[in-house]
Amino acid sequence: MRILIVAPSWVGDMVMAQSLFITLKQQHPDCQIDVIAPPWTLALTSHIPEVSLAIPMPVTRGKLGLMERVKLGKTLRSHSYDQAILLPNTWKSALTPFFANIPVRTGYIGECRWGLLNDVRRLDKTVLSKTVQRFVALAYPNSNTVPPCPTPVFIVNPDRQAQLKQHYGLPENSKVLALCAGAEYGIAKRWPVAHYAEVANHKISEGWQVWLFGSAKDQAVAAEINQLTDNRCLDLSGKTSINEAVELLSLADVVVSNDSGLMHVASALNKNLIALYGSSDPNFTPPLSDKAKIIYLGLDCSPCFKRECPLGHTRCLTDIKPERVIMEIDDLLHDDLAILNKILMWLH
Repeated sequence: MRILIVAPSWVGDMVMAQSLFITLKQQHPDCQIDVIAPPWTLALTSHIPEVSLAIPMPVTRGKLGLMERVKLGKTLRSHSYDQAILLPNTWKSALTPFFANIPVRTGYIGECRWGLLNDVRRLDKTVLSKTVQRFVALAYPNSNTVPPCPTPVFIVNPDRQAQLKQHYGLPENSKVLALCAGAEYGIAKRWPVAHYAEVANHKISEGWQVWLFGSAKDQAVAAEINQLTDNRCLDLSGKTSINEAVELLSLADVVVSNDSGLMHVASALNKNLIALYGSSDPNFTPPLSDKAKIIYLGLDCSPCFKRECPLGHTRCLTDIKPERVIMEIDDLLHDDLAILNKILMWLH
């Protein structure tokens, strides 16, 4: 069986899409899963073992690109796919599978996609409250029953890790705190710079390394944090590809992150993770890992899902104090130590 997945254009959504890929492999162990996505999320498929072929979408986000989508669909006819599953709900995302002549085209009705889809599902958001549930449900005939959602698990390349450690001159035998202070969606999802810096300074005083992650858009935020730590952090923002960020994040002992794509990456790497939520809803897009600790104040005004705070105070984030995050980091490490001691006792 050959399945084509039209994947999301957000990093976090691509991470959650792995839960669907795992489910399909459980249902059809010998199936081939190919994925279409924009280059910035398609790169993540190199860490997702269920994906056989990564196909770049030649249209930038926000563009229709009608002819490019039609042309891509026609070139994919030779792959003889049995089914296409569409994760975006846009009309344009259904064009390529339609012109690829794929016999079963599955997805939610979205932007009135009758005809382009022939296995049309109606989404009941009251039943499928989480994004990952909505993705995984498309693997089942009844897409409005809450499905079991496997945990995303990214693979890493030890050789590539060693190369990156050498490239950046990373010292051995030191605990690493990774800070992911950006949030592409908007400032209402960003924990304050001064709060990040206070946590960084505290861990540096304990002998930790602190690494700053993010895209080129996050460089200004990372630079502010680094300045407040007397430039004692390793600022990797805008310097790594998404795949390099995955490899380096996997080396961290603890990750502190806003609700962002890198938060979901850290979750898929099974890292000790502190996930900070402000304007967004942790019940909608939570990190899918038992090692993640969510901090969310749940104020009367949140979640508002706005890019900027409509009330001008962003208390949903500013009121999360650095002391609490430091305490949660210590608790995570204590839990790890307790588990290690239990393992050692069992071995003896």
